[in-house]
Amino acid sequence: MYDLIKEQIGADYFQQKYSNDGQRFVAWYLRNILFRDMNEARDDITDGADDKQIDAIVIDDDRSLVRIVQGKFVQGGVVDAEPLREVLSSWIQIKDLARLQNVANSKLKRKLSELAAALDDDYEVSFELIATGCLTDAAAHDLDAFQQELAKLSEGEIFNATLHVIDDDELRRRYDYALESDNPSISYKLNLAGSKYMHHEIAGTPVVIAALPLKECIKLPGIKDGTLFQKNVRQSLGSSNAVNKGIRSTIIGDKWSDFFFFHNGITALCSKMELNSNTLSLWGLSVVNGCQSLNTILSCSETVKKTDDSFILFRFYEIPQRDRADKISIYTNSQSAVKARDLRSNDKRVLSIKKAYELKYPSGYFISKRGETAPAAKDASQVVDLSEFAKNLIAWHSQRPNLSYGETKIFDKHFETLFKNKNYLPENIFALNAWMREVLKTWVIANPLSLNETLLAMKAYAPYHHLYAIGMCFSISNNQAERVPSPNKSYEAAAKVGMVEEIVKVAGISLNMALEAAANEVQPSNRVFSPQNWIKSKSCLAGINGALRNYFSMLPMMPGGGEIKKKLSEATTLKPDDFEYRWSAD
Repeated sequence: MYDLIKEQIGADYFQQKYSNDGQRFVAWYLRNILFRDMNEARDDITDGADDKQIDAIVIDDDRSLVRIVQGKFVQGGVVDAEPLREVLSSWIQIKDLARLQNVANSKLKRKLSELAAALDDDYEVSFELIATGCLTDAAAHDLDAFQQELAKLSEGEIFNATLHVIDDDELRRRYDYALESDNPSISYKLNLAGSKYMHHEIAGTPVVIAALPLKECIKLPGIKDGTLFQKNVRQSLGSSNAVNKGIRSTIIGDKWSDFFFFHNGITALCSKMELNSNTLSLWGLSVVNGCQSLNTILSCSETVKKTDDSFILFRFYEIPQRDRADKISIYTNSQSAVKARDLRSNDKRVLSIKKAYELKYPSGYFISKRGETAPAAKDASQVVDLSEFAKNLIAWHSQRPNLSYGETKIFDKHFETLFKNKNYLPENIFALNAWMREVLKTWVIANPLSLNETLLAMKAYAPYHHLYAIGMCFSISNNQAERVPSPNKSYEAAAKVGMVEEIVKVAGISLNMALEAAANEVQPSNRVFSPQNWIKSKSCLAGINGALRNYFSMLPMMPGGGEIKKKLSEATTLKPDDFEYRWSAD
């Protein structure tokens, strides 16, 4: 992997944006394995003087996860224990964020502010040492000790943390799967030589039941990045989950040999499987019950590697039918509480909205299940995803784009508000989707609106503020600042006079102005302005509204501004009946 990465980081992007190969290696990992875009990757990296052994901090709002990354780009092929001690040092320092922020460099100070906000929302912390070599035996021993110590110290602490080493072999495996990200079907050959197993056919379905050693489990691809659990109703709940704590306690305690008897087992589906001798070949592999267990087992990887008498029950079913697989995923997870957000795709209000939309737009498609794809014959411009639709709803109708980043809260706390009306007009669904598609056309590498680079680094959630600003263009123009315009009526009015792109431009420029104005405000002593925290707060909304009003008032003084203002006024004029009061989300 060293030679491959060395060649790839020779590209202009890495050479021009990063000052040394260490930073370039971490940036390569963020870009190629974690799929961060160019702006996000630059924003994530904290490496440099006074980085306090923290090369990058990646905050994943969708998974409620913070990754703290330390990279070692070495050619020799081996990594000793020193980098592990650096990772452990960063964990100790993060326990006292106030002190660390006082001595850190400016980039790290800002990321620590975001980290504090994430910890307040109970995000899990994953410390990741990425290296182009393999651990020495002594370092592997230290990793085992560190993992156990971290597990014990995390009990009762202000946050729960896990430690992972992504060595040369794991980097290769993750890179290979990243190359197939557009078709994330997992194929795998499982060695059953050290396992007890039996092969049967039940109800016409091939079934393999196996008592699999735990050390074989950690070899399964797609655990940490979640691709192994695409058909699962939920992803990892983190190490703070009570059940996961119990699993981890058994593994690192003195009862590991009884793990098989303590655990209910894991259910895995595949589209096809073949058993030849002691090799089980699996195509389209997906674990539908066992996400929590496999993530927890992986977090204790070094301990697991040393246990020969610790097993877990695996059930492999050949289930090519999607509807049957979905039912198995739900029913096998019913033994423990499944949160509402995991099963919203089957809520009658969602199904009603989906049916109405697809009836109104036969060439469109409403994706209600995670991992589902629209049929190839459908018009891509009319494909709507449930998760994105919900984020658009809260940004537009609740006027709270600062909440759009939190999918978990949307489908738990705010679901009843957002989906109270199962008769929500299909035309509004279409219009919200159309507005957002126009917004995203401006959030590209070419950066046609000349947005601030810091703003572009927040592509995961800032576009919803852009959508909010579009709605406010109509509200302000019609003196209806306390009310919300109809998505459909507003899109129709703008499209009728060919001003959709211009309104998107005005909204984007105003968002940019609001961010820059906030960044220039005097900060309290020892405080650093954090764009990510600003964009997630309600205070940013007043800034966007103020920037919009300033833009409209300044237009007549710009060259050709009078004509533009006249066209904007025509494009944004709606009837009073085209507005409604916002849906409360506070």
